[in-house]
Amino acid sequence: MLGNALAGVSVLDFTQIAAGPLCTQSLADLGATVTKIESPTGDLGRALAPFVNGTSVTFLALNHGKRSASLDLKDPAQRDAVLRLIAKADVVVESFRPGVMERLGMGYEQARKLNPDIIYCSVSAYGQRSPWRDKPGVDGVLQAVSGLMSVTGLPGASPCKVQVPVVDIVTGYIAAVAVLGALRKREAGGGGEWIDASMFTSSLAIQQMAFASYFSDGEVPERIGSAAPYAAPNEALRCADGWIMVAAYHPARWTSLCKIIGRADLIDDPRFHDLRGRITHRGALVTLLEDAMSTRPRSEWLDLFEKADIICAPINDYAETVTSPAFTDDLAELIDQPGIGSLKFLRTPLRTVGNVPAPRTAAPAIGKHTEEVLLEAGLPDPADPASLESPKCP
Repeated sequence: MLGNALAGVSVLDFTQIAAGPLCTQSLADLGATVTKIESPTGDLGRALAPFVNGTSVTFLALNHGKRSASLDLKDPAQRDAVLRLIAKADVVVESFRPGVMERLGMGYEQARKLNPDIIYCSVSAYGQRSPWRDKPGVDGVLQAVSGLMSVTGLPGASPCKVQVPVVDIVTGYIAAVAVLGALRKREAGGGGEWIDASMFTSSLAIQQMAFASYFSDGEVPERIGSAAPYAAPNEALRCADGWIMVAAYHPARWTSLCKIIGRADLIDDPRFHDLRGRITHRGALVTLLEDAMSTRPRSEWLDLFEKADIICAPINDYAETVTSPAFTDDLAELIDQPGIGSLKFLRTPLRTVGNVPAPRTAAPAIGKHTEEVLLEAGLPDPADPASLESPKCP
């Protein structure tokens, strides 16, 4: 099971909102001990809707399995206590704007002096050395500036973002992968590392196939709705009572599709004879396919297509997704959140064949583990404010 892969690895989490917290939750899912260092007012993600009994479900979804210590990093005594923790940690993950951690006295170079083998991951909008390093950024802004919004939505429509924070999510997973690589490098004697996890770079990575195409021919892609620019038919097609996504661009599947819908004549139509032609004449192709498919409900077409090994699926809403056969019981779990009760969340996608990921613990209340964490920092009595006065870093 992967849940013990990072057992014994200590992670300090100075992240907020989504990308950084997903990175550290992924490390926690793999068995690391993740300690979230929060200001007295908490992670900004705690203020994001929706709420259950005053608690942000968005925050809960990205912070399971962590501890929370509430400390004021601008207070010299409490900052010194954090430096003690950095000196003992394996990994630090932070998502402040570049330069903030340095001004607080706990940037990478400062951390490396305390802990030469530290793996330090900085999550930011544009990167630590970018000309735009000082610009703020959130998921939607990065979708815009990276070109993603230019290819999302219907032709001629207003700009449209991916509704889920896809850049945040991909950045979080890329950051986690980089941390795992750095841990392996250190294990092999390579020492510590400073990881630059940029939302801008991650948003480009989502589009690497599209940019490869642009670099090859210089043509700026346009919005084409649900279609794939590199294949046809590979898009949403309307049936009598809804929509299905169909990928029938391989020659054998294209031939089967034409026969099943009663349009075998399209096989020899010179416009659609090969993939290039079907892409070029996509508009006419979709019109002809939908004219034929609008005669039957989607359930009938899905059954016929699946029997012919045509790649397809219904376009589901969330209610349909979670009641579909693909959504098995091991994909979600109930977590008892103190003060709220039992809530359902998706399980981690980090799993091995035949094994259900270990249950996660509840996301922490602000500062729930402060005393426990400060004891680990070597302070004699965290409940006594005097014990926080100017401890010397190891």
